[in-house]
Amino acid sequence: TTLKMPTINLDGEVTVLATVPKVVEALEGCAMTWQKLISTALEEQLKKVPQGNGPLAEVDLWRERNDALSALTEQTQVPEVQKVLEILQEAESEHIGDLQVVLSDLRNHQMKALNNVKLLSTLERHFKNLTYGTGFNDVLDTIPSLMNALRMVWIISRHYNKDECMVPLMERIAWVISMRVYKAVDIHTLFKEDRAAAKKKTAEAKRALEHWKTCYFDVRAKIERAEGQQHWEFDQNLLFGKTDYMTSVCQDLYDILQVVIEEFYSIFGPELTTVTGNPKGIGNLVRGVNELTSPMEELAFDPFSIESARDWQLVMEKFKDDVSVENVEQIFVQNLKDPPLCKNHPPVAGAIYWSRSLFCQIKHTIIRFQEVKELLASERGKEVKQIYLQVAKRMKEYEDQKYSQWREETEHMLPQLLKNTLLTVSSVTEEPLTTKRSVHFMVNFSPKLREIIIETKYMEQLGLAVPEIAKYVALQEDRYLRCTNRLQNMLDHYHTLTGTLSEAETKLLHDHIKELWRVLESGHKRIKWNSLGNGDIIFKCTQAIRKFESLVHQIHKNSEDISNKLLSIESTNLFKFPLPKNGDELPKVEEFFEYVKCERAKDVAHMVRKYTAIAQLLTEVEGRVASTKSGKSPKLNSYYAYWENRIYRVLTQLIVKNLQAFNAAVLANVPLLQIEAILSAPEIILQPNSSEIEKMAAQCIQECVEVTKHFIRWMHGTCIECPPRHVKKDEVITFSFYSDISHNPLITEQTVVITQNVHKLLASLIKYLNQWKRYHMLWKLDKGTVMERLAEEKSTCITFDEELQFYMKVAQEVTQQPLIKDEQFIRLQLAPLACTLQENARGWMTSLGKLLNESAREELFSLQEEIQVGVVSSCC
Repeated sequence: TTLKMPTINLDGEVTVLATVPKVVEALEGCAMTWQKLISTALEEQLKKVPQGNGPLAEVDLWRERNDALSALTEQTQVPEVQKVLEILQEAESEHIGDLQVVLSDLRNHQMKALNNVKLLSTLERHFKNLTYGTGFNDVLDTIPSLMNALRMVWIISRHYNKDECMVPLMERIAWVISMRVYKAVDIHTLFKEDRAAAKKKTAEAKRALEHWKTCYFDVRAKIERAEGQQHWEFDQNLLFGKTDYMTSVCQDLYDILQVVIEEFYSIFGPELTTVTGNPKGIGNLVRGVNELTSPMEELAFDPFSIESARDWQLVMEKFKDDVSVENVEQIFVQNLKDPPLCKNHPPVAGAIYWSRSLFCQIKHTIIRFQEVKELLASERGKEVKQIYLQVAKRMKEYEDQKYSQWREETEHMLPQLLKNTLLTVSSVTEEPLTTKRSVHFMVNFSPKLREIIIETKYMEQLGLAVPEIAKYVALQEDRYLRCTNRLQNMLDHYHTLTGTLSEAETKLLHDHIKELWRVLESGHKRIKWNSLGNGDIIFKCTQAIRKFESLVHQIHKNSEDISNKLLSIESTNLFKFPLPKNGDELPKVEEFFEYVKCERAKDVAHMVRKYTAIAQLLTEVEGRVASTKSGKSPKLNSYYAYWENRIYRVLTQLIVKNLQAFNAAVLANVPLLQIEAILSAPEIILQPNSSEIEKMAAQCIQECVEVTKHFIRWMHGTCIECPPRHVKKDEVITFSFYSDISHNPLITEQTVVITQNVHKLLASLIKYLNQWKRYHMLWKLDKGTVMERLAEEKSTCITFDEELQFYMKVAQEVTQQPLIKDEQFIRLQLAPLACTLQENARGWMTSLGKLLNESAREELFSLQEEIQVGVVSSCC
């Protein structure tokens, strides 16, 4: 990005150059260009993100940003740029402030990029070791040093001392560590490698992942022990969610390798074949062991991806289903307190089902071992059988304990749960209603009651006896389900309905909402699940909600009608322009502004009728809410104020948008009206003149703002228009929106902008007319005096010919000039001026011809006399 230097000569003192309008104007244009260029460059740099997931990508980003912003900053420091800034500062230019803000932003962002590059450079060596190191030893050695370096960056940096900046950097570090593990531990080839080497590699990968987390917490503890240092309170899921999951997968893979190497291959080795004398049976078992890892080598998903956690869990469960009795025992012992449940299974029955399924697995394993009797007869076989008997006993005890505890709790808890009321609330307030605080009703069907019903059904499926009260409740499941569904649908309807209310509507319907609460509270305080009148209360609540819904719909309909009227008012065009008359002929200035005024008057009448109708609609709302139609109900005070405020905002937007649209029309290169250039010797002027045009434009703008005088304010706490007040005998004051809107800064600013733009345009047209002053000899020279001088000098025919040729050339040149000059919204007609100049040129040509004719006649008569005298003399 290169800053374009100004072409104007800047030699001289700053104080002198600041007083030259031409210089200041040129430098202001240059300043605006610089501001846009620097802002665009900054925006582009700040939008850039690291091109990669690792930490080195962040280093590259800040290095590139520093290079770009440093080059741009250096350009702003050159003497020529500094002198431009000094001149604009001295001239008190309105553009210098915006440019200085942009330059300050540039310096701040450049310094920030430079500091970050310096700090990240201290980490770059560690990042490269993590990314390109030869093995996990490099990773393990790098992590502690890197974490200590990060601690120093956290303390020193003004950028990376915030969570939102340090956490993404640490996420990138976690990503590069996880990628090292992902590439090293390839599950598709892991079990084909040397098993001891694979086991070692998996253990190192797991240690690297754990080391990342351990070092983080070590450094975090150091920071917490140090005084005056901001603690690391980062989101641990972002930093360790992925790596913790990968650690668990590495542990799974290590366990698989441990089982395959240490257990099965050590059991089913050559010695066992020799002892049993059954090589075929042992061979089948060895093939079974090999088949344990075959599905993992053909996985269609990434086991290290958290999104595939469920799929990996299923793979591991299948593997564990196929392993030895000891592993089943281990699974049982580890999950006693929190057993894994099948989908939709309740806690107790699900735990019993889980225990029985484990028993079936070990039973199936023992049956398979019995196929090779020598296995069970061996020392190892006897050990496995003993473990089987012990585990089976513990499983039975576990099942009995779970069942007894559930039965006891159910008989005690179920009667109490049935005494719960149908509804409950999340919050209740007796304070006046606001949009921030309300009552949220919920169905009070206890999850525990639902769980008991499900437990009862599954217990019966498992062949276990259940209490009579639980069996009765389970038989009523459909009735409870219908009741809860009806209640939930009713409450959803209620909450959806109240959710559609705006703040103003909520205050408006305060009493009606309180009445609706009174009906709903019967289900919250009186009716219970073992009551007989459940259906009646649901019916009453539904009826009350429908009645309230009808009222809300009526309010919304009136609100929509009012909004549509306000939208129509806001979208009104207060500057409707006349169309060209015949072909390209545009209206004159007076006709243009008169047309705009007349059309505006028609539109204002329509707007006022819509405004008046709003009060009538509010009176209808009053009739439905308060059963009165006075237009001044105390219950609607806040609602009246809400709509009056909306009307104020709409009228403000109406004026602002129209002024902005008119300003755009003034600046657009589409002519809307025409003026003429005429010769009023000794000057060429506009017709009408500039001051008259500016006055008419200013009057049109003022009349646009004064449209708001037609919108009469309402009396306080009502929607009734304020009556006019007689201040003096002949002076009447009406309270309209004009007094507030006319002082709005946006409107006053826009008014000034339009006035300035019209003034600049007219000044530009006058400047353009100055080129016609090169024909000033047509009207500034006195024709009679010039003719007398030529007659006295007895000019030759050559002189007359030169003069005639000159004026003929002027006349022809004038005809070749463009007769129309379109600039922004004004068309300048030059034909009247051109005609006047042509007539003047022809007048000069006529006078010269007449003088030449008289001079020629005199010379002819003089020659004739001389001839006659000569003839007479010769005769004598």
